[in-house]
Amino acid sequence: MNKPQPAPITRRKALQLGSVVLALGAHHIARGASIVAVRVWPSKDYTRLTIESDGEIKTKQFFVSEPPRLAVDIEGIDLIPALRELVAKVKSDDPNIQGIRVGQNAPGVVRLVIDLKQPILPQVFTLAPVAAYKYRLVLDLYPTQTADPLEALIAEKLADRNAPPARTAGNEGTAPAAPAHDPLGDLIAQQAGRPAPPPRSSGSAAARPADRATPPAAASIPPAAVAATPGAKTDRLVIVALDPGHGGEDPGAIGPGGTREKDVVLQIAHRLRDRINQQPNMRAYLTRDADFFVPLHIRVQKARRVQADLFISIHADAFFTPRPQGASVFALSDKGASSSAARWMADKENSADLVGGVNVKAKDAQVQKALLDMSTTAQINDSLKLGTAMLGEIGAVGKLHKARVEQAGFAVLKAPDIPSVLVETAFISNPDEEAKLRSDEYQVQLADALMRGIGRYFARNPPLARNRQI
Repeated sequence: MNKPQPAPITRRKALQLGSVVLALGAHHIARGASIVAVRVWPSKDYTRLTIESDGEIKTKQFFVSEPPRLAVDIEGIDLIPALRELVAKVKSDDPNIQGIRVGQNAPGVVRLVIDLKQPILPQVFTLAPVAAYKYRLVLDLYPTQTADPLEALIAEKLADRNAPPARTAGNEGTAPAAPAHDPLGDLIAQQAGRPAPPPRSSGSAAARPADRATPPAAASIPPAAVAATPGAKTDRLVIVALDPGHGGEDPGAIGPGGTREKDVVLQIAHRLRDRINQQPNMRAYLTRDADFFVPLHIRVQKARRVQADLFISIHADAFFTPRPQGASVFALSDKGASSSAARWMADKENSADLVGGVNVKAKDAQVQKALLDMSTTAQINDSLKLGTAMLGEIGAVGKLHKARVEQAGFAVLKAPDIPSVLVETAFISNPDEEAKLRSDEYQVQLADALMRGIGRYFARNPPLARNRQI
């Protein structure tokens, strides 16, 4: 007996079906999860791709070394315009990605092929919903070969030392003044494998620091920012690690006017970096110099890798009261928080990894956690000294939320051998303070105050007092 055949689909019915598809939208007819957003976060450290969906998705991936490329099969979805957006989001200056190709590899399976500019160690993992995010598929692309950050700092300082002095209205048309003998420069030259220049006579007019041209931006920098104590001499490169909070997937707190914490703290860090780099024997190192996410333990690891003398984490948080005011400085505590507010703040900052997205399966996660538990009493004491010096200077340019350094268990302050503080520059949740944070004037005043605080600390605690040399 013949089975009844289905009625043929007429042109009219086909058009009706097509209309239904158009009305629903492509994301409604995906086989499984729907794609909510796609994002790309490039940086020289690594590039992150994020695919956000309203349901959990599974993947399979394989890496091809020649030419380097990563293929990722995303199961349970069909090719939709949102995925094609990834192609356009990759910029030509991305340090790691050459381009992306997207195609329907099989029914219900979309394949991403990521063409790479260099050999990469990929990490592919998923994140459960948190904060404003739904499910996230994360592809972190780490270069296999990276430059030594400490060598890079030394090279930058050497380049600054060899650069011709800036011209001013008073010295145009004259020969550049010869630099004074610089023990730090000699040390840097030796580390770079170059012969040190012969010393010049201190009595020569060309050797006097006052005769050297001053960079135009130096006018707003407090003089003698790093004043050594009598008899003390700093003959090595002093490195200050600056840690702009949040970044990338983690916007931090958002003000009522839409200002994102991650943006303003990066601007302040850049201003402070410029002031530090203009000191004759100092260099700033940023844990992030652009908009990308850095896990808390990696921030600590980065500072230790460059053998930083100080670690300053910069934030502009929200608070649980309606209109909080003033700046605060925090140090680590090994005996509990100094106040309930400090404990609340530490818990909030320590949750940044959940929002930003950390691969908990990374092999070194337990090792890094152990490192964060090695903090010493000496480190905490030095951190309190640094915090007190900075708080005194910040109070000269604005209100203070607390007149003393607060303490709590901030994960980012747990470098066992680096004095570390966290500065809450203002409360971005307060409309008045949000406006201040956005203003160039306040950012300049704040950067100057932080620079003076660094100078006050080193005046009482010369870097040479530490045994470690670069």
